[in-house]
Amino acid sequence: MTAIGNNALGTRDTLDVNGKSYGYYSLSKAARKLGDISRLPFSMKVLLENMLRFEDGVTVTKDDAKAIVDWQQNPVAPSREIQYRPARVLMQDFTGVPCVVDLAAMRDAITKLGGDAAKINPQVPVHLVIDHSVMVDAFGSPTAFEENVELEYQRNLERYEFLKWGSKALDNFQVVPPGTGICHQVNLEYIGRGVWSTKASDGVEIAYPDTLVGTDSHTTMINGLGVLGWGVGGIEAEAAMLGQPVSMLIPEVVGFKLTGALKEGITATDLVLTVTQLLRAKGVVGRFVEFYGPGLASMSLADRATIANMAPEYGATCGFFPIDDRTLEYMRLTGRPDEEVALTEAYAKAQGMWRIEGAEDPIFTDTLELDMGTVCASLAGPKRPQDRVSLNAVDEVFNGDLTKIYKKEGPERVAVEGADHDIGDGDVVIAAITSCTNTSNPSVLIAAGLVARKARAKGLNRKPWVKTSLAPGSQVVTDYLDKAGLTEDLNAVGFNLVGYGCTTCIGNSGPLAEPISAAINGNDIVAASVLSGNRNFEGRVSPDVRANFLASPPLVVAYALKGTVTQDMYDTPIGEGTDGPVYLKDIWPTNEEIATVMAANIDDGMFRARYGNVYQGDKHWSGITVEGSDTYSWPAGSTYIANPPYFDGMSMTPAPVTDIIEAKPLAILGDSITTDHISPAGSIKADSPAGTFLQEHQVSRKDFNSYGARRGNHDIMMRGTFANIRIKNEMVPGIEGGMTKYHDQVMPIYDAAMRHKKDGTPLVIVAGKEYGTGSSRDWAAKGTNLLGVRAVITESFERIHRSNLVGMGVLPLQFAEGVTRETLKLNGSETFTITDVAGIRPRQEVEVTLTRANGKSETFKTRCRIDTVNELEYFLNGGILQYVLRKLAA
Repeated sequence: MTAIGNNALGTRDTLDVNGKSYGYYSLSKAARKLGDISRLPFSMKVLLENMLRFEDGVTVTKDDAKAIVDWQQNPVAPSREIQYRPARVLMQDFTGVPCVVDLAAMRDAITKLGGDAAKINPQVPVHLVIDHSVMVDAFGSPTAFEENVELEYQRNLERYEFLKWGSKALDNFQVVPPGTGICHQVNLEYIGRGVWSTKASDGVEIAYPDTLVGTDSHTTMINGLGVLGWGVGGIEAEAAMLGQPVSMLIPEVVGFKLTGALKEGITATDLVLTVTQLLRAKGVVGRFVEFYGPGLASMSLADRATIANMAPEYGATCGFFPIDDRTLEYMRLTGRPDEEVALTEAYAKAQGMWRIEGAEDPIFTDTLELDMGTVCASLAGPKRPQDRVSLNAVDEVFNGDLTKIYKKEGPERVAVEGADHDIGDGDVVIAAITSCTNTSNPSVLIAAGLVARKARAKGLNRKPWVKTSLAPGSQVVTDYLDKAGLTEDLNAVGFNLVGYGCTTCIGNSGPLAEPISAAINGNDIVAASVLSGNRNFEGRVSPDVRANFLASPPLVVAYALKGTVTQDMYDTPIGEGTDGPVYLKDIWPTNEEIATVMAANIDDGMFRARYGNVYQGDKHWSGITVEGSDTYSWPAGSTYIANPPYFDGMSMTPAPVTDIIEAKPLAILGDSITTDHISPAGSIKADSPAGTFLQEHQVSRKDFNSYGARRGNHDIMMRGTFANIRIKNEMVPGIEGGMTKYHDQVMPIYDAAMRHKKDGTPLVIVAGKEYGTGSSRDWAAKGTNLLGVRAVITESFERIHRSNLVGMGVLPLQFAEGVTRETLKLNGSETFTITDVAGIRPRQEVEVTLTRANGKSETFKTRCRIDTVNELEYFLNGGILQYVLRKLAA
């Protein structure tokens, strides 16, 4: 049943859809009492409905709803805090395992506090899709998929047994087994609804917009379906599961007007890389982005989802598209029930949430515009998704910046042992069709298949040094590629199916062939990857690859054939075919060719068949047997699942928050420090603190798996915090990797943190702009907390990571304008003192005392980035989970 408020505003109404009656909270009724809402952005109308439905006079008031309506008069920097309740929660296994670990630990803790373990249960529907664990070990062969599945289950059986326990022990919790697809594509194709409906306590079926938060930053992909959703940290998602509202400020909404249409041969990937570049330059961190304009009419829903997916890359909370005919077309194509489609249309039209061509534009905080006809073929790289490069300039960017970007010292080309080819700077060693962003879009996957077909016909094949892979976002992709005969063509040029999951995009690219790896690492070769993903941060894709470029799936195929990014893609041949040189234009499909293949080979029956038994899984999943129980029996000595220390010694009354006195910096970092830098997801180095820990626990190197797969074990994850191989700590100039100084001794960050903890010394992190860019990685905050860091001081924070820090009881502080680590001339020998921490208020000015090694002190100003009163409660309780646990136990 859905919780509702007391309906004091009298906005409840009835909606009849094909003979069935629904209750709903009418925006038009609200408008008569609160003011005109006709030009309220569509995303804000969703928030307004949420206020109306949960208005109870206490948590949500009439004034909250009125503030959203009045936003139209002053849409810049709104300061009102609201309590928002999403309809459901979406998770994947990398972030989901630690969430379920926390819930299991909370069941233990509430029992110790005298409460009922059954209170620790999701109050809203939760779907967890296992998609992040499969690695590309086998590739380029007909058996690659089966081999990778076998290895996946061998490595992750403990985790999967644990998740299966969760599916039995927890209510409202469903697990989509491995090998089904990527969570965002499964959400888009199956789980998501335009409108949700459940029975209220009075027995009336209440219709309301489908909304969600997800423990993956790319949850925003569902915005393409007109569903408001965004990524949060696992700890915030757990609170939402347990019935707590998401505390947020009423957002600013930036309108992005799309006009025109893409030119011949230009893909949705080219468009989204352009949009990402423009919005990063605009500055939309913490804001909603809503797309509007005449360009939407001709834009497929898959293209909309591609743009919505990359909201984290352009920094926005979400990238929202309103409901219209394209939405309904997609729902029908993907096999949604007729009654669901009818309800979505009727509800959206009744609520003014239906996009009407030619209607007056909504009011926005700010706007920008793009004529899609100006978009050109593009990639992004070599280190950030917002660094778009025109296809004809990739070679110039790579060659021109090689020394500056990579501090290149070795030879340009070297021989590969045992091979009849060499390898050099800019050679593509990984070409991966991967990720939710592009493998959810049939137009670019069909295009990739057609490039493979044309190349095959001309006698081309991938270069022998390129590791190729195809990892679709859902099994339906395989069905339409098979039906179109394109699977055979992709296989012929090395793009065999390797799995249904994130693979290379999340860093699970698997090892390169040993001779290739040795040639790269032994000679300082700057190798390249080209992937159809959304992230190309340093150290993410592969430890052997330093230059990473994002591209459309057909370009991924083309680069596998060419084998290098150092040559112009237009004016130099892709390769030598049976009849002479072959150029990109010779194998690039036309828009009409793509459309014809799509129309003939994709239908709703494919979706109905694939999702008919989506929770059943394969023989491996069916073979996992577990007993249901209220509390979990923690396996002794497990290096995958362990009871975390967050609730050790916890009492019903939170301990007072102490001042931060003479804290030492653990790391001083630059701009654009990502959550991959803070908490890597990829491979574990044998000589790292985490690698040493695993070997001490009799885990062989071949069974290390990845940091992402081991997020259920805090001992490994805290050792992996700040352990990215490319992170640069300014306290130890010239050294890459997770190193710092303990007094004058250089050592791994984990080791130094433990020595400081033994000394009783608090720690701080200091950084530049855009701290915490990227994934909604709760371990980036959990690890920070467990290392003993009390405060993080930066020039600016990314939205999700700031929230996660607060949720783990870490104080986020933002330098005042004009103050930076550079103006302060920090070198790591200083100490930092922050007083009256227990009396801190949201967004107040905070003075920090800086004492240098010579004993001289000075002060500088910061802004407290605890943004809301609710967040302050979490912080004073030591974290959001402690707050929720005390509330439930009481």
